[in-house]
Amino acid sequence: MTLPTPTLHTARLRLRRFDDADADDLFALHSNAHVLRYWDAPPWSERVRAERFIAACRQMAEDGTGARLAVDRVSDGAFIGWCGLSRWNPDYRSAALGYCFDAAAWGHGYATEAARGLLRWAFDTLDLNRVQAETDTRNVASARVLEKLGFVREGTLREDCVVNGDVSDSWVYGLIRREWRPAEPDATPPAVRRRAP
Repeated sequence: MTLPTPTLHTARLRLRRFDDADADDLFALHSNAHVLRYWDAPPWSERVRAERFIAACRQMAEDGTGARLAVDRVSDGAFIGWCGLSRWNPDYRSAALGYCFDAAAWGHGYATEAARGLLRWAFDTLDLNRVQAETDTRNVASARVLEKLGFVREGTLREDCVVNGDVSDSWVYGLIRREWRPAEPDATPPAVRRRAP
């Protein structure tokens, strides 16, 4: 079962399918150690990782397991990050949310705006009942984004990740359809941890 990747529009952003021309911007994002300091994998050191990521996005859509979207700022067309749903399970009506934004885009509410647009599509089109997200417990700004979106912290995965010898815990968040509020004020990002493709 395929899952066509949508193009979504919010007040300031356009969420769209990745294409090959995004590889350089994607590599710049994922090779930035500051952006990925709470990620569950080290920064990329080879551009081919960006090409694999884009190929994985296409495969997710073909397999019907999720939708990962590039995020452009409407005002100047700049690529500022990505937002996606993975582990889509139509039987359980569930999926996992992940996102990553460039440091220059932090503090402007872009992650919340993009995630809200994606969640609106997911609840309306995919008929989801539950969306889950995980974030490093040190990533307070990202946890705040999830809470602004209506996610509830449900638990802690102790010593969940070890990246470059650094052991960290993760918070697990859940958003249930009946608690979804599609029109809340926007907040701030850095990056919600997602499992590397």
